[in-house]
Amino acid sequence: MAGHNIHRSIAARLALGYGLLTALSIAVVCGVFYVGTIGVLDRSVDHKLVVLSGRLASLYDVNDGGGAVSAEIAHLLTDRTDSDTEIFLLVDADGKRISGNLSEWPDPTSPVGRLLHREVTREGRRVPARLLIRDLDGGARLFVGRDMEEGESIRSLVVRSLAFGGGAAVLLAVAGALLFRRQLEARIGRIRRTAADIEAGDLSQRIPVTSDDEFGLLSRDINRMLDRIEHLMEGVRHVSNAIAHDLRTPLGRIRNKLDGALRVAAEVQTREGHALAAQAAIDDIDELTRVFDKLLQIAAAESGMRPENFSDIDLHQIGADIVEMYEATADERGVLLVQMYGQDVPARGDRNLLGSALASLVDNAIKYAGPGATVEVSAGTDENGSWLAVRDNGPGVPPEELPKLTQRFYRLDKSRHLPGNGLGLSIVAAIAALHGGSLVIEDAAPGLCIRLRLLR
Repeated sequence: MAGHNIHRSIAARLALGYGLLTALSIAVVCGVFYVGTIGVLDRSVDHKLVVLSGRLASLYDVNDGGGAVSAEIAHLLTDRTDSDTEIFLLVDADGKRISGNLSEWPDPTSPVGRLLHREVTREGRRVPARLLIRDLDGGARLFVGRDMEEGESIRSLVVRSLAFGGGAAVLLAVAGALLFRRQLEARIGRIRRTAADIEAGDLSQRIPVTSDDEFGLLSRDINRMLDRIEHLMEGVRHVSNAIAHDLRTPLGRIRNKLDGALRVAAEVQTREGHALAAQAAIDDIDELTRVFDKLLQIAAAESGMRPENFSDIDLHQIGADIVEMYEATADERGVLLVQMYGQDVPARGDRNLLGSALASLVDNAIKYAGPGATVEVSAGTDENGSWLAVRDNGPGVPPEELPKLTQRFYRLDKSRHLPGNGLGLSIVAAIAALHGGSLVIEDAAPGLCIRLRLLR
């Protein structure tokens, strides 16, 4: 089971990949270092042997019996340059030693003209050597080499150093991989624990944000999503209470009126009584229908299924149309409805939805601003995008109530004496969200300014 869990763990796989990559990198670095040190030394020795052998071969003369070569060898063995490591041997055609410092001949079957690794006896001691054998005129043979005992010591030292250093680096890589896995699992574990708490019903839990790295950004995104979910759930709870209150009253009225109609029918037996009771019941049913229609409008706007209806529109013209539509209503209520003139404000969206949203804002402003107030409708654009705005100079709204205005069924009139059902601004907010924008509610002091912003 443990192996299966490790196989499924992304943290374990990443840690294993990190460890393997580190080990491979260490191996490559060690190989490069080895080739760059021992390899360079070997090539340098080989080059010197080839050059020195060629120089001695050019001095050899059959007539003088190798005297010039013997003299040069004697000089090289006493010049104190590399005399402590140089190896020479010159033999005639019969295999007789002419000069050199080898006590014994190397294997006579060794190939000629190739660089070889051999053990030779030099000054009575067996040492590893690098040799180059060359045939001379008249059957003579020349051995030129270098004592590699010191080189082998350097090679062993480098290999041991690389082995110890590479082993330590691998151990550090393993420790780093385990630490990496532990940190990764700890970060993911915090997210999982928060998700488990939320699944258990505690929607107030949030993921701790301890850094600005990718996990920190992911945690912030998830926290914003959780804020939105909690807000929606609060809205659902509020809607349930509001529906129970708002729908219970008209249903009770319908029942009472129908019950009264039955009593009228039994006592008076007049058609007029039946007609009045039926009409009152129909009016209440229509009110319920309008509530459900608005709820359906909100659901349709929040579903985001209407972008195909978007087209190029002029927000200023939409404002002019809505002002013309509500002028008579505003005059009846003693409210001055005006449009702030300006240039065309091009945008992209659903003309019918935006017109409905602006009409709802204007209707609310006329209803709540009161007689003698002024309601201004305007449109414009800024660095954040285009917008439609409705502003009034009425009594306004307490600052602590502003964030609640877009909640479904929320009404400032707690007694619910004024007409309405608290869904108008919820619909407008949903339409704004459908267009990628937002509904901004500001205290205009005096009055209220509601701005419907669209995505740029």
